[in-house]
Amino acid sequence: MNRASIKLWAAVHKWTSLVCTIFLLMLCITGLPLIFHDEIDHLTETQPVFGMPGIGSSSTSAGLLSLDDMLARALANRPGEVPLYMAFDNDQPSMTITTGPRPDSPGAEMTIQSFDRSTGKLIGKAAESDGGVMHVLLKLHTDMFLGLPGMLFLGAMGVAFVAALVSGVVLYAPFMRKLDFGTLRTRRSARTKWLDYHNLLGIVGLAWMLVVGLTGVINAFAVPIEQLWKADELASMTRAYAGREPLDPSRYGSLDTAMAAARAELPDNNPQFIAFPGGTFSSNHHYAVFFQGDTPLTERLLTPALIDAETGRFTDARQMPWYYQALSLSRPLHFGDYGGLPLKLLWAVLTLFTVHVLGTGLYLWLAKSRTTAPARVRPASPVAEPAE
Repeated sequence: MNRASIKLWAAVHKWTSLVCTIFLLMLCITGLPLIFHDEIDHLTETQPVFGMPGIGSSSTSAGLLSLDDMLARALANRPGEVPLYMAFDNDQPSMTITTGPRPDSPGAEMTIQSFDRSTGKLIGKAAESDGGVMHVLLKLHTDMFLGLPGMLFLGAMGVAFVAALVSGVVLYAPFMRKLDFGTLRTRRSARTKWLDYHNLLGIVGLAWMLVVGLTGVINAFAVPIEQLWKADELASMTRAYAGREPLDPSRYGSLDTAMAAARAELPDNNPQFIAFPGGTFSSNHHYAVFFQGDTPLTERLLTPALIDAETGRFTDARQMPWYYQALSLSRPLHFGDYGGLPLKLLWAVLTLFTVHVLGTGLYLWLAKSRTTAPARVRPASPVAEPAE
């Protein structure tokens, strides 16, 4: 690599790093407790005792109250509201029912009720905005309380982070060619010592940082991806209903009939949630029953079955397109939700690695900016410098 190329890559690395460092530090700090959100919720919240432990929606409906009965109970608690979502837990007989003033109610107007489906007992109720500390951390991590503009901005910071990683790798080989891998020059100056720590942890955690950075970018574009699916795939599936007036909630038919029709078309899948007409994940005329597979991988991939909400007749079912599948797979991968607690602990350690890399990179840039440049030309890179 010639000197001009090195200077160009060094400039790319420096400026992409500087642009995103503060925001990446915020994402790491907020993301660390979010990795353990299930464990934290289990420790800080009272765990309900179910009437029939271990029986979830993936089992037969024996012993479980009907979906129509559960919906009636939820609406009785929220008079004047309409159903928006119904979600299931395939490990236990718990379910949530989300309601709002209108079929297209925004998140701030939604109320989520949790039920024990084996007894019909209400076990929890909260507005979507009532999430405590974990909700605040999640909002900071996903959109900084700015909605879609905040998500897109953090997505751009993710792109800058990936560019910084790629340029850092390009610079690593020529600048470290005279040193053995893992060398820490602890007897040299403080800046040289921290430079070696920066390079070592950066290259060790490179693959993980690329994965988390890329999945973070994909997650940041979740809203446009969902809108694209609705405008493309969902519109194609419901073309026969185009031009009709939205179905009034008073004309919604039986949920149990709709679920039976959906299960008949996708018998080897488990229902994850139902989206009611008028919302983001359905048309104005359908119950959209989203099914997941029964393996660790396929349970992340959703297949919607559309059922006419008035008649209970099956309309269509299709696998999600590749871009939505990428979103579905990136969500759990971003927080290490694939392998239980051991994988989450690894994710936490690598997050701390990333905090160190970001912090030392910022320190190296500040330290270099306070010193007079040496006589020989050397690229201004916070990641690596020529071995001496």
